Amino acid sequence: MSRGGRVLPEPELTVALVIPLSGPAGVFGPSCELSARLAVGELNDAGGVLGRRVRLVPVDGGRAAGVVAAEVEALVSIGAVDAVVGWHISAVRRALAPRIAGRVPYVYTAQYEGGERTPGVFVTGETPARQLLPAMRLLADSHGVRRWFVVGNDYVWPRVTARAALRYARACGGRVCGQEFVALGTQDYAGVLRAIDRSGADVVLMLLIGADAVHFNRAYAACGLHQRALRLSTHMDENMLMATGADATDNLWAAAGYFETLATAESLDFNGRYAARFGTHAPVLSSLGESCYEGVRLLAALAGRARSLDIRALMNTGRLGYEGPRGTVSLDGNHVRQPIYLARADAFDFDIVAQL
Repeated sequence: MSRGGRVLPEPELTVALVIPLSGPAGVFGPSCELSARLAVGELNDAGGVLGRRVRLVPVDGGRAAGVVAAEVEALVSIGAVDAVVGWHISAVRRALAPRIAGRVPYVYTAQYEGGERTPGVFVTGETPARQLLPAMRLLADSHGVRRWFVVGNDYVWPRVTARAALRYARACGGRVCGQEFVALGTQDYAGVLRAIDRSGADVVLMLLIGADAVHFNRAYAACGLHQRALRLSTHMDENMLMATGADATDNLWAAAGYFETLATAESLDFNGRYAARFGTHAPVLSSLGESCYEGVRLLAALAGRARSLDIRALMNTGRLGYEGPRGTVSLDGNHVRQPIYLARADAFDFDIVAQL
């Protein structure tokens, strides 16, 4: 690009980073933002994407879904952003995806209920069939748990996942003996805990977000249920574990595509680069933060293969493999296929016990 004989730099490639900076999920927002900034820094150090430097525009995805969707749609409509990346709850994704469908690429990095097929939406997160079912099966086989109680926030991801858990429990030789759904932001779990106690459950499936899970874990341990029934979460990151406290993590299990304690060359290298760029006192590197790093890298890989940000070109890149902190993963259609791990909480760390 030139003007008056001068070569001008290409315009920046601007990405709306939609992450929770408030609300129950705000506990891991800082880790998400820094992980995405690490990816952007590395891309810019290597020349950017499509010859353009990448810049992030953070958007608070912890607000009401309609508010977030309206803000991002406005940014897209005025040409202020070229793409959208981020971790946010499914209610936000469902409000946002139809409003920007086919206009800019949208990389959604959260674990979710599955089934997303909106044109231009690419999903890096875990889904119940590949994350929850094998975790339930392993716990059923190794610990003999049969009676499952589901507690979740009252929105689409927990509701749909709970329906899947009904089928999975039967497939694992057990059953769901009760379920409770609570509003986002709930701190009082007395009624839920009484219901769990009366049900005779030997394992609780937690589908709670951020600070809500922290409050539940503390209350669960305070009444002694942690010694009687296991907990399994498909949304429990390192920040939430630290906020829960070591005394409330006995018999707490988590399933995810990444843990900070994953002892692979790729993961250890990622940990080192994060610490080198942001220092040892930066927000704890977490599985949810890592997903935002990977979301930015996936956007770059798609654009590099297609040589464009055109939605049709991006959707026709074929099977795309790329390297990340989880090793080599591949995009099959619009979903990333990845290894899944089961870990047991050990005070403030996750001890990975199996690849599912």
